[in-house]
Amino acid sequence: MAACGADTARTLACRDGHAAAQLKLISIAVIFITSVVGITSPVLLARHFQGKPAYDRATLLIKCFAAGVILSTSLVHVLPDAFAALSDCHVASRHPWKDYPFSGLVTMIGAIAALLVDLTASAHMESHTAHSHGQYEVLPVATQEEPDTKKPSMSIELKVEPVAGAVSDSGGGHSHEEMVIRLKQRLVSQVLEIGIIFHSVIIGVTMGMSQNQCTIRPLVAALAFHQIFEGMGLGGCIAQAGFTFGTTAYMCFMFAVTTPMGIVLGMILFSVTGYDDSSPNALILEGLLGSFSSGILIYMALVDLIALDFFHNKMMTSNSWLRKTSFTALVLGSISMSILALWA
Repeated sequence: MAACGADTARTLACRDGHAAAQLKLISIAVIFITSVVGITSPVLLARHFQGKPAYDRATLLIKCFAAGVILSTSLVHVLPDAFAALSDCHVASRHPWKDYPFSGLVTMIGAIAALLVDLTASAHMESHTAHSHGQYEVLPVATQEEPDTKKPSMSIELKVEPVAGAVSDSGGGHSHEEMVIRLKQRLVSQVLEIGIIFHSVIIGVTMGMSQNQCTIRPLVAALAFHQIFEGMGLGGCIAQAGFTFGTTAYMCFMFAVTTPMGIVLGMILFSVTGYDDSSPNALILEGLLGSFSSGILIYMALVDLIALDFFHNKMMTSNSWLRKTSFTALVLGSISMSILALWA
């Protein structure tokens, strides 16, 4: 628990609202640009390899790097910050926050909520694809059992046109399986973006409410690198999911603007309420939202990214070199993001 005492002279000297506001305006532009670079890099890289023999391997390696980034983000960045916010002396000295470890509870709720969304969407997806798959039956329309002297014996097959967005199974069982996998990848990307957006809003609002220029100044550079790596993590999943151009652009845009919008929201909240980043109410909100998003990110990283690729991907299980390389990419992603915890 942090000790509560009077502000030191250095802390008082650092609290300069005007200088802090200037730094926040700079950070909005810097973080937006680095976020765009981070999330579009794997998407553009995947499009560059698309149609080439190395495309599948490249997207798999990008996704494994992304999994390491997301896992480190949840366990090294988000969860410790959530615990620290709810264990702050201004919060932990009050009921009910001092009576129960709410950070762990809300993290568990976030993971279970992600599982529920995953199960519900998967069940809906399976029922939808099964219904669509059942409409591709080959129907005998006319069969002449007795030969006709004027017309040759013939049979006609009528195949119902597939509904929009569905894949015909006339080429075998692989098309149906691939469609289910692609829908699963899209679900993972969308749920993952929700968890990351929670985290980005928390970062932005916390910086926007802060009046300590000594804290904001190093955060600008640290968060710039943070957004690059986190954007690469999400962008890798988006690239493999194979969204349309419009959906991909929308998801990239939402990630890029969330943290800057959070900074603006934090500045507005401070001007309206007077709450800064050390306010008990702000710390409680930061702790609860951080814990919830951490639970989502932990589930997504371990279940829908790491376990799915390392244990259920045919390329991975049949190629030992690719498996080792993918594991190396996973470790590099986690190390890269973990090092940033020294500054942000």
